[in-house]
Amino acid sequence: MKRQVICPHCGEPYSSYKNPTPTADVVIYSPDRGVVIIRRANEPVGFALPGGFIEEGECAEAAAVREMREETGLDVELTGLLGVYSRPDRDPRQHTLTVAFTGRPHNPEALCAGDDAAHAAYYPLDALPQPLVFDHAQILADFRAMLAGKRTLAGIQPSFDAVAGAAGTCGEGTHS
Repeated sequence: MKRQVICPHCGEPYSSYKNPTPTADVVIYSPDRGVVIIRRANEPVGFALPGGFIEEGECAEAAAVREMREETGLDVELTGLLGVYSRPDRDPRQHTLTVAFTGRPHNPEALCAGDDAAHAAYYPLDALPQPLVFDHAQILADFRAMLAGKRTLAGIQPSFDAVAGAAGTCGEGTHS
């Protein structure tokens, strides 16, 4: 939303925008272990998919890989784009939109809570802890539909790789 404001220093008008804040979440799935769910250490308290805010100059894929390392200790290979979720009330703190990816852990045994996560564990899809915060129940329902063949994944940008992602970029010519 665009609005005109007056600069308190020079008195000149300028445009200010109040847009949703971008985030990235990942459904980390291991067929023999289940999905990774964290218990949040901060408000809103509850259970969630691991994820977090995309930093300035960082692409969504890089943020997803970084957040997985920070919150779960896992090195994750992104396997697809599940969807973009942007309902204005999805996060009680502010209007956010999330880019939800699917991924598989390279090191599933290394799972440990870190950063904003008080606890991290694998759960079977039919025995998820409650309450799930944000709109993560919907994201997980969409993931179940994908596993059942009722929904497809979109690809991630071909130039992305974990090495470039760790540095916060996604390859040459991919930013708009």
